[in-house]
Amino acid sequence: MDLRLLSSFLAVVEEGHFKRAAARLFLSPPAVTQHIRQLESELGTPLLHRHPVSPTRAGARLAGHARTLLAAADAAMDDMAEVIRDAPPDAPRPLRIGIMGHGSAELTPAAINAFRRARPEVPIELRQLDFTEHVTALTEDRVDIAFVRPAPDDDRISVDVLTTEQRIVAVPEGSALVDARAEGVRVADILDLPFVQVPGHTPAAFTDYLYFNHEAQRRGPDFALTPQEVLTGVVAGRAAGSGLKSFARYYAWPGAVFVPVLDAPWESSYLAVRADETDPEVKVFRALTMALAPELRPRIGR
Repeated sequence: MDLRLLSSFLAVVEEGHFKRAAARLFLSPPAVTQHIRQLESELGTPLLHRHPVSPTRAGARLAGHARTLLAAADAAMDDMAEVIRDAPPDAPRPLRIGIMGHGSAELTPAAINAFRRARPEVPIELRQLDFTEHVTALTEDRVDIAFVRPAPDDDRISVDVLTTEQRIVAVPEGSALVDARAEGVRVADILDLPFVQVPGHTPAAFTDYLYFNHEAQRRGPDFALTPQEVLTGVVAGRAAGSGLKSFARYYAWPGAVFVPVLDAPWESSYLAVRADETDPEVKVFRALTMALAPELRPRIGR
């Protein structure tokens, strides 16, 4: 809805006169009249009685909304003016870092803190990514760099391997698999689990990872986009989930048990960037992360 039309409408309501409203807005009366007609056409109902000028029932309702919207717009402009006024003209652009789940375990906060020490003048924005975003967050320019798993299957994305870990399944504490948490289970033992479902537009690379390359496992009653949503279904006894071994350290929820999957291939976490990325800050972050990875891998996996 055009705020100019709302401004003209509210001025007529408050002045009770088209000419006085036009003078208040420094517009011509025909322009104000046209604004009112356009607004009535868009809403499909009369908003003003003309003789004398007063709001209809719909117009009275709209006037309240108009005051709120115009006040919000004014507040937004004031806030932006303050930010622009206070920001130095050469303020650096923030480095936007996307993180799926717990990222690459201990390596993720270590890399972020190393970048802060190396480039204290560059702001950092952290964005939590859901299961559908480990390609689109980068290709749609919502983040500059991302900790993801598994590797995106997309030529527009370049990745570095950070950690490689054993796979686990998350099951409720009442599950028959709980007794095997020390010894582990095999993929054949988990094929009938009610794994959480994910949206249809989730990248195939991620669904293959989530379901151990067994599409038939997508049968649970619960949908999930984040590890927290997975675990909500698990502790409620409705669903099962999967992840890397470090998942258990970061999501130690009461009621959830994590069981190693012995014959599943170990999976990696990755640092992903756009293949054509030229931002020097991204290059610095990437170099720092790759320098730290060998040091922290023994604590995480391999």
